Amino acid sequence: MTAPGPSPAGFAASIFDMDGLLLDSEILWHEAEIEILVDLGVPLDPDGCRSTKGMFVGEVTEYWHAQYRWAGPTPAEVAVTIVDRVIALLLSKGELKPGAEHAIALCAERGLPLAVASSSQYRLIEAALDHFDLRRHFALLHSAEDEEYGKPHPAVFLTAASKLGAAPRRCLVWEDAPAGVLAAKAASMACIAVPEQGEGHHPAFGLADAVLDSLLDMDAAGFDEMERRCVVVGTGTAG
Repeated sequence: MTAPGPSPAGFAASIFDMDGLLLDSEILWHEAEIEILVDLGVPLDPDGCRSTKGMFVGEVTEYWHAQYRWAGPTPAEVAVTIVDRVIALLLSKGELKPGAEHAIALCAERGLPLAVASSSQYRLIEAALDHFDLRRHFALLHSAEDEEYGKPHPAVFLTAASKLGAAPRRCLVWEDAPAGVLAAKAASMACIAVPEQGEGHHPAFGLADAVLDSLLDMDAAGFDEMERRCVVVGTGTAG
């Protein structure tokens, strides 16, 4: 049986963040960043890592280098080392977030084209999705490494929507980070936020159209209601 196509008055595409949303990878990023940056003289801890959550890795290393001018490798070289380490950790002990496949299926069942729009580099996106056999679900993979600015700038989402041929106001973004929510709303997109445990107090989550404790909390009825509310009521147009 062929899945129905997108409703002419509903969502036209669904765009997923990856780290912290589909993958339980925040702790892996913390481990890699602390391991590598502390050796360079940056007094980093998990709280410090959270302060740069959602940023492109090159922006993270530039941020810390501006405060702690280490000698030796450039911020760009350190970023490569961090990504190498995250990939190794992901392949050895990474896990999917609960409900990742469920959320993908909710969108796929409605015939929506799916994209990953991530602050991670392409090589990490591809390695992760291949490892968890998720790549086949996505029509598009887009990284902020192709953009001049990372999240909270909306560029990564706007480019993904353009490549999918979907109007931004008919796109649904799934995010876990405050910077990602800000980027989605700046792009005029609907946004479902799934904050990491203990991070839901951030004011950016107040801008999301729905805030969930888990991806498992969104069911078919809730999805359809959000579609009616965010697209039909929110924009009044299918375009």
